[in-house]
Amino acid sequence: MIGRLSTTAALILTACLASSAAAQEREFRLTPAEIAALPGTGAGPGSSGVAGIQTTVLYGDPTAAGPYTIRIAVPPNTRIAAHSHQDQRTAVVVSGAWYFGYGATAQESLVKPLPPGSYYSEPA
Repeated sequence: MIGRLSTTAALILTACLASSAAAQEREFRLTPAEIAALPGTGAGPGSSGVAGIQTTVLYGDPTAAGPYTIRIAVPPNTRIAAHSHQDQRTAVVVSGAWYFGYGATAQESLVKPLPPGSYYSEPA
């Protein structure tokens, strides 16, 4: 995965989706104000670990097996090196522009700009 941000505060909602009964355990909903009140951390579990990224866990536990959802805020012009994940990832771009590509190495020709409202997935 290759990522780069172009505007001031892109937020990306990342969800690790697994077909699991755990996803059916409880109803869960948060308003934007409730999300804003949740504690955030640096580049925590479920994120790329790049300095400057802020992570908020919305649901589940990104350190454990099973579904979870995190919100990440990535500073402008951040570059995330090509990497892979052990689980399926899906994301929605909330604000800013997320430049995303697939592949084992960074190749600008494979990068596609994703404006707010865009969706992407990363296979395991």
